[in-house]
Amino acid sequence: MRLKDYPAIIRKAWQGFDDSIKIKSVEDISARVSTNHVFRVTLDNDDEVVAKLSYFGKYEHFKEDHRIIHAVSNNLLYPFENVLAKSLVKNNQVYTYRYQEDFIDTWVVFYNPIRAMNRMPRRLDEQHIRKLGYEMAKFHQACFRVGKSIPKSSKNLRTDIQHLLDILETDTGKFEHRGHIHILKRQCDIFMKNIQRLNVSSFDLMPVFVDWNIGNFSVTDDLKLFSRWDYDWFRVSSRIMDFYFFSRVVSNVGDRTVFSYLMGPLMEDRFMIFLQEYHKVYPLTVKEVYFMKEAYRFFILNYVIKYGKYFFHRSYCTKLQKEAYELYFPAIDGFDADKILKALNL
Repeated sequence: MRLKDYPAIIRKAWQGFDDSIKIKSVEDISARVSTNHVFRVTLDNDDEVVAKLSYFGKYEHFKEDHRIIHAVSNNLLYPFENVLAKSLVKNNQVYTYRYQEDFIDTWVVFYNPIRAMNRMPRRLDEQHIRKLGYEMAKFHQACFRVGKSIPKSSKNLRTDIQHLLDILETDTGKFEHRGHIHILKRQCDIFMKNIQRLNVSSFDLMPVFVDWNIGNFSVTDDLKLFSRWDYDWFRVSSRIMDFYFFSRVVSNVGDRTVFSYLMGPLMEDRFMIFLQEYHKVYPLTVKEVYFMKEAYRFFILNYVIKYGKYFFHRSYCTKLQKEAYELYFPAIDGFDADKILKALNL
């Protein structure tokens, strides 16, 4: 088998799930910016399922995440009961398949296809921003309620940052991040101290999907959240982990094909409008507002620096990591919590 013969791995995975139905075709429908792989699988009875294939991190974390996501999708109540895709289940458990051969270690999970309605415009007007703020607050409230009845997650902010620090002590990490080790260790240290000072462990915990961009969700004609897909950055954490991407969705520049992760959207007046509408439904605390700065720092450290080579194609990863050192980290201290606190009358 070739290193990247993913359709063959998908076929083996399906055979382990149900060998009585054969696969007619496997079509790669992955987003081209990312290195992750998603496939539309057509069966010989013309039914369709979606297969996600992953090969980084730990299989145990992959299995755990999808077990939690499935519990969330089943436990969300109206009007969000069909927002998330349902994983295929075998023997009362989410079915995952692990393919290991020589140095290949790859995992597969199957979903029922998720339906989509309307995509929000690439640049939102004020009506869209206010409605999105309301909808995301209602969705977060629903996720918080679900969070009390889902399996425990073994990942948290501290373990993820400690993992990055451990990588920086390896020969591979020292080579990959050469010239920047001291910067990364300092950023990790600042993050650890600040989340302790803010007592982030006391914040509401809930399922969060982090990567909210206009291409990852759909809405109804009256702008209610209809469906959400792409769970690559899913975690159980503070709701504030979602807010940087909310700010990007409502940003003045709008959705863009060529993108960067500048901090600017968090400070835009348009984001203040979003926050005001959100705050009316699910009030934010002063400490959560201060944590927005650290959630942004964590995003850059964990998803751009540590996992960038897995989430983005090589050229894009190089671009984003270069920008992290030159633009993202230096800009963090420009975060103005007082502007948000004033907008929310906190």
